[in-house]
Formats: sequence, C-alpha cells, structure tokens
Amino acid sequence: MGNAESSAPDPRFASACRAFTHKELEDLKSLFVSLASQSQSNGQYISPTVFKGFFGIDGPLGDRMFDLVTQKRNDKKLTFEDLVIAKGTYEKGTKDEIEEFIYQLLDVNDDGILGRSDLEAALTSMFDNIFSQRRSEPGSSSQEDIIGIFLNALNFSKANEGCAANSISFEDFRKWCTLLPSVRKFLGSLLIASDTGRSGSQVPCLLDLENIDSNSILLRKEYAWLIGGALSHQELDEWKLLYHSAFNGLSFNTFLGNISNDEGPTVLIIKDKEGYIYGGYASQPWERHADFYGDMKSFLFQLYPKASIFRPTGANNNLQWCAVNFSSESIPNGIGFGGRANHLGLFLSANFDQGHTFACTTFGSPCLSKSSQINPEVIECWRIVRKGAQQERQDGIKGSVLDRFKEDRHMLNMVGLANSSE
Repeated sequence: MGNAESSAPDPRFASACRAFTHKELEDLKSLFVSLASQSQSNGQYISPTVFKGFFGIDGPLGDRMFDLVTQKRNDKKLTFEDLVIAKGTYEKGTKDEIEEFIYQLLDVNDDGILGRSDLEAALTSMFDNIFSQRRSEPGSSSQEDIIGIFLNALNFSKANEGCAANSISFEDFRKWCTLLPSVRKFLGSLLIASDTGRSGSQVPCLLDLENIDSNSILLRKEYAWLIGGALSHQELDEWKLLYHSAFNGLSFNTFLGNISNDEGPTVLIIKDKEGYIYGGYASQPWERHADFYGDMKSFLFQLYPKASIFRPTGANNNLQWCAVNFSSESIPNGIGFGGRANHLGLFLSANFDQGHTFACTTFGSPCLSKSSQINPEVIECWRIVRKGAQQERQDGIKGSVLDRFKEDRHMLNMVGLANSSE
C-alpha cells in the first residue's frame, strides 16, 4: 500500500514493522489511507501540506520533519513505508536512536552543523505552536527573550572547520535535553496528531490574585511550561497564586499562613536585586521541621537569564528545608532546598530579606544567581492543583468508567492512531 513506485522492499521497513503490533500496523495503514486521500495522490503518498497540517508542525521544523520522514528524497511524497520506518525509529527505537533522530531534526539547514541559527528556527516553530494563542496576552514575554534564555542553557562546544562559530555536539544536545525536559518532551512527540494534547505542549492555567498587576507577576506562561516539563500530566492543569510579596509583603508568617490553607505541591519563585529569577518545586507541604525532609520529586530551576531544571541526583536526601522559631544556630530559620544547613542550594531566611544559593550535590545545581548571597526583590508561591483533585474530593470514585474510557482513548492518541479511520 502506498508503495507502487518502489522497485524493491526496503529492509528497514521489515525491521520497523516488527516494532509494532498487528493492530498498530493496521491503524497506521488506516491513517495513511486517510491522509493520502486528502493529498490527491490516488492513495499513493501524503503531501507535505497534509502531513504538516495533520501533525500540526509548521515552519522550518515542519519542513525538516517531512524531509527526514521521507528519507531526504526531495520528491515531496511520503509513502506508507516512510511512515512506518520513521515511527519505528522515532517512537519505538532506543533512547539513543530517538535522540539521534531529534538531533538531526534540529539541523533545519541540513548542513551537518547544528548551530545557533538552526536552534533559533526550531525554537521559533515550537513556540509558535505552543504559544500562538497566548503571546498577545498581557505580561507575555517576547519570543526573542524566551529563545535567548533557552539557548543560554546550551554549551556550543563543537568547533567546525571553516566556521567561526561553534555548534553543538550530540553530547551537548543530550545535556540540554536534561536541563530542559519540556523541550525534549515536545520534540519527541511531533509524530502524534496535533489535536491529541501531545506530550510537552500543555501550559498550566495560571490563576492570579485579585487586584494584582499582572505585569508584577514573575511566572509567565513560558516559564510555567518550562517548569511543567519536569512534572506529571496531572500537575499541568491549574496553578493558583497563593503568595506574592508585592501584594502580601515580605513576610514569612504571611507566606506560611497563605499556603497552609491548601494541599498539594508548590512552586516557589524568587527574583533578586541582580535581576536573576529562579526557584524550586516543593513536592511536600512547607511544614516545621528540625532537619531536611521531602522526596525525590522536588527540584530546583533557573528561569532568567538562562533556563534550566535541576532534579535530584540521589547523592543525598536533603530535599526540602523549613525551620521556624528554632534558637539553635545549626538550624537556620527559613525555607530552602538541597545542600546542607547554612549552605543550601537555595535558602530564604525567615525574614524574607536575604538568603543564599550554593552549588549543591543534592540537585547537581550551580549557584542560581550572580553570587551566593541573594537579596530578594520579589517572592511568589504557586499551588499546583492536580487535575481532577477537586472533583475527586466531591465525587469520590464516581465516574470511573467514563474516565477509564477516556484514558484508553488517550493511549491511542499518544501514538497518533485514534480517529485514523474516520
């Protein structure tokens, strides 16, 4: 099917077929037939326009994906064999194979050199897809600024003969994916139908405090998307602002009072007087302890001038710190993450007027600001409302049959197969 012009079977096709179940292959055939019929090709191939429209990939990134999927033939014809081989590698391959495919995908200029211009073009396509309906909102960051902070997390270590600027190596790319899991998730799900809520595309709904100037809020949609890359799908529905220092004052007691009325994880964000923005995700409630506590879901992050996520390394269990009204100097009063007492990865004193940030093995994180001593200018705390949490409290286990049906359908969507025969 869709292979009338092939003179001989491609051995990669036979190999790729073995990665799928019989049902998955039948669904892929149905998908191909549906898209080929829209391409006015007598059912022989899928056109670039139909391909990019169905998968929702436009611009240089969409062109590059079509080029890779059609094995760079430049005939603008995507066959059934092409689709199976690409999905077999991109979705069913090993971690190395998948990341090698994404690494090639980012080389939008197709010159074998993955430079800054390639990444700028790819990120522009990504953000157009994710934030196209949101960039006009008040307080939205400019796309150029956001691209800049994402690229600042990259190490361009690869020298190229005859080229003044360095490019990124495959190892540079893999480290970048570790620091920016939201980018990795999105780039790893592009052959999933665009209307299925593909991995890496969801942006939490941010609920602000009433009567607060939106321009004073640190957490932009783009920052929330970045942080959300390290969280589960259930934690990307709704985030609620519980505390903002410009509205509530720089008060530790007010902070604890505001966040104690809600359950669930929190995101703490700080902007210091040097202009750096960073913070931490606290998986456990902020409660009085005389030592470190928490679990391996917590992490630190940087938002400006570079974007990075730092997850636990497993070196120790010094995840969260929350000490209140202790008189011992060995137990500093305040909140923080990682490291050790008086030398944390991130720490805010109980007066909320000073703090520190040191490189720490807990998260493998560097100093998050310009210097280790920090002077906060703005402090925010957001509650993550897990998807369905409020409804679960009201309805208990009611509705589980319909939910299971939706989950089954979502699994089909994740491989781009649902509705393929329609």
